[in-house]
Order: sequence, then structure tokens, then C-alpha cells
Amino acid sequence: MFQVIFTPVSSAEMSALPKTLQLEILSEFQALTPDFLKEHPDQFGEVRDGQRVLYRYRAKDYRIYFEKTGTGLNIQRVLHKNSLKDFLFRSKLPVSEDEELQGNPAFWALIDSSGKKSE
Repeated sequence: MFQVIFTPVSSAEMSALPKTLQLEILSEFQALTPDFLKEHPDQFGEVRDGQRVLYRYRAKDYRIYFEKTGTGLNIQRVLHKNSLKDFLFRSKLPVSEDEELQGNPAFWALIDSSGKKSE
């Protein structure tokens, strides 16, 4: 069975959105099957920290950060796109969004604040 599990923080981020927007974002998960990462790698950003791989998926105006587990997806954060754009604008670094996030300890602290790392 393919599961989508929200951490407490990502669940709270979703709950803070209007119900109709929540449903629109959740409908994006219908396309995410166990093989979707392999079949459509161009639709995902990838951020690495050692052995840990975090994927970024764009749904509407939101960025969903998740880890793939043996049974499905562990959703770490659900962030509005402007929160990252603002961060990158202030940084003024000439690298891709994923490269910037990957090397930034503050990003990993944000992700880890969502709860226990998936196994």
C-alpha cells in the first residue's frame, strides 16, 4: 500500500490553509505513485544532505518537501513558494534553488523541526 504521511508540522501547515486550497493541493498527490519519481524525475527537485534525500514537488503555489520511504512518502513541509523566493532573493546567490537549499544548514534545521526523520 502506498501511504502519504504528514509530520505534525506539515499537517499544521496544511490545516492553516483554506479548505478548498487544501483539497487542491491534496489532489496533486493522486499523481504520486511509488514509481512516479523514477518515471517523472523532471517534475521534482532533489536536495541532499549526506545520505538523506529530500524531494521538492510543486503543487499550485506551494512547495511540498518529502522523503520517500519503503511504503510511500513522508511529507516534511508544505511551504508557499514566496517564502523560498524571498529567501533566495535576499541571498542573491547565483545557484539553483535546490543547490542553495542543499548547502544551507538553516533549511535542514527547518525540515528537521517538523519531527522525527523518516527511516
